[in-house]
Amino acid sequence: MTSENHLVAALRASSAGRAEAVFARSANGAMLSYGDFFAGAEKIAAALVGLGVQPGDRMAVQIDKSLEALQLYVGAVMAGGVFLPLNTGYTAAEVAYFLTDAAPTVAVCDPSRHGDLAPIATKAGVAHLMTLDGAGEGSLKDAADAANAGFVPLPRGEDDLAAILYTSGTTGRSKGAMMSHRNLASNASTLATLWGFTKDDILIHALPIFHTHGLFVATNVALMSGCALHFMPKFDADQVLTAMPNATALMGVPTFYTRLLKSPELADASRNMRLFISGSAPLLAETHDQWRDVTGHAILERYGMTETNMITSNPLDGDRRAGTVGFPLPGVEVKITNPESGDAVPNGKPGVIEVRGPNVFSGYWNMPEKTKEELRENGFFITGDIAVKDERGYVSIVGRAKDLIISGGYNVYPKEIELLIDDVDGVLESAVVAAPHPDFGEAVVAVVVPQAPGSVEIETIQAAASTGLARFKQPKHIELIAELPRNTMGKVQKNVLREQFKTLYK
Repeated sequence: MTSENHLVAALRASSAGRAEAVFARSANGAMLSYGDFFAGAEKIAAALVGLGVQPGDRMAVQIDKSLEALQLYVGAVMAGGVFLPLNTGYTAAEVAYFLTDAAPTVAVCDPSRHGDLAPIATKAGVAHLMTLDGAGEGSLKDAADAANAGFVPLPRGEDDLAAILYTSGTTGRSKGAMMSHRNLASNASTLATLWGFTKDDILIHALPIFHTHGLFVATNVALMSGCALHFMPKFDADQVLTAMPNATALMGVPTFYTRLLKSPELADASRNMRLFISGSAPLLAETHDQWRDVTGHAILERYGMTETNMITSNPLDGDRRAGTVGFPLPGVEVKITNPESGDAVPNGKPGVIEVRGPNVFSGYWNMPEKTKEELRENGFFITGDIAVKDERGYVSIVGRAKDLIISGGYNVYPKEIELLIDDVDGVLESAVVAAPHPDFGEAVVAVVVPQAPGSVEIETIQAAASTGLARFKQPKHIELIAELPRNTMGKVQKNVLREQFKTLYK
């Protein structure tokens, strides 16, 4: 019985009585049934409880994508734990912050990283550092194999925490968005219905699973609808094209679609597909139009955030308008407000998106002041994104109030990079901006002022970035200049820098 564990019950409902149905087909052709998927998750849950995990305990995970990693997610929720996925690109120094801040009982890493992370985990008070590799092997697998089958998921209500997702902060300090069982279950259920997913669908899953898109949208929607996954360890255009004739849907980021458009096989490969979904970064209208011309399909673009899950979506049936992110999801309230007064602005006028609904997080872990700053008492979350709503109700994202870069679908906050660069010997100050990039959407550009001519080399800055930052945060271009442009109040004019580098990759 799983009825007392809110999220697990929701994830299992569609496969009840269908234990033999295929849940996932891996890239090597192996198949995993729904019954075996949940049985494996139960054994992991039993192993976690055996390690001392109590309801509400955090469990930090930095591992390669695998079906066992998905079982670990569901098993952690079954054990009453709070799942904390970490980007596999994070350095040991970055992981140290998350372990210290979240204070997990158990952390799981790739065996190759155990030596580097063991002292960090010990210092952070982590009771057990377990391992799991991309093939599903490691000490956690051994513990699960030794556990008894038939674990009964522990009772957890809809308001109990199911996960914490860290999003980088504009001050350089990452914020842990607390997601409840209701947040995840309600959003996945809404999306599965809205996008028409059924047990007959086969979803190509090529997204990372340390991110809300791959974990809480793609995976949860599949489980909620009872459909099958064509499960890939990472995005590979050739593998996706090979899978398309025997699939029905693809969830991706704009980079997926720009790369697939380069293939002359796309038109034929996509003939049996019913739905292409894009998110995590803005989709260029040009990409939308090119995709429709080649495949006959209009990409369905949606919009969401770590703190809110999905907020809006273009319609399954109806006009999927290029350059828009569609309408608010059923049960989700969206208003466009004046950033100064908080009052709603008329249609056609830009303002800040605020959102309220069962999808919205409960606050930031250990950050009550930051929570109070961004989450109003009436339940509306201030996203910081600037949008316009037209007369038909379509929402278009036109800018970001927060100093955010989205590169390859990953959020990058300039302040974190600036703090690291400013700490390099010979650097006076720096400013980090985005430059439009044909593949990544936006590329990270660092503009650096040396303390004196010749006091620092670009190679030195690159070395510091490669050591201290995940790869996706590292600047793709570094420029040394004599001084940063400033306004009369002394504030750095990043708009001037963006203009300067807007054609860098054209």
